[in-house]
Formats: sequence, structure tokens, C-alpha cells
Amino acid sequence: MNKLLATLIAGLFATSVFAQAAAPSAPVAPAAPSTKAVKADAKETKAVVKADAKELKTDVKADATVADAQQDAKQTKLKAHRKAAKAKATAHAIEAKADAKEVAPK
Repeated sequence: MNKLLATLIAGLFATSVFAQAAAPSAPVAPAAPSTKAVKADAKETKAVVKADAKELKTDVKADATVADAQQDAKQTKLKAHRKAAKAKATAHAIEAKADAKEVAPK
């Protein structure tokens, strides 16, 4: 167990020494971009912005459509509940009438 711990600690020290020694000596200066590259980059940026705007517009339309569909579904559901409640009330009224006729003496 002691040998295992000693080996692990020695390995930890060894990796820390190598990690510190790997620093680069001088940074490399990037080359100046050419005008063609700058123009191409500007075109690409413009195209990306245009595509993002188009996608956002589509997302907004889709969200509006979904919201409209949800509102329609709520209204349809509400109408169905009202119709069912009205039918239930009518059925209870008819049943009450029938019960009244049965109870009433002839």
C-alpha cells in the first residue's frame, strides 16, 4: 500500500513538472488579413445575420400560429362543455318530468 501511494505521488509530481515546462517561448503574430478575406467575412456575416432574421421571423409566425391554434382549441373545448352541460340539464329536466308523472295519481 505504501509503495502504491509513493508511486502515485511521484507520478503526480512528474506530471506537474512536465505541465509547467510546456509553456511556449514567444507568441506567433497572426498575418494581416487580406481585403478579399475581409470582404468575404463581411459577406458571410451579412448572410448569417439575414438568415437569423429570417429564422426569427419564421419562429414568430410559428409561435403566433400555435397560440392561435391553442386559443381555438380552448374555445372549441369550452363550447363542447357548454353543450354537454346543456344536454345534461335537459336530460335531468326530462327525467324529473317523467318522475313527476309516475308519482302523480291518475
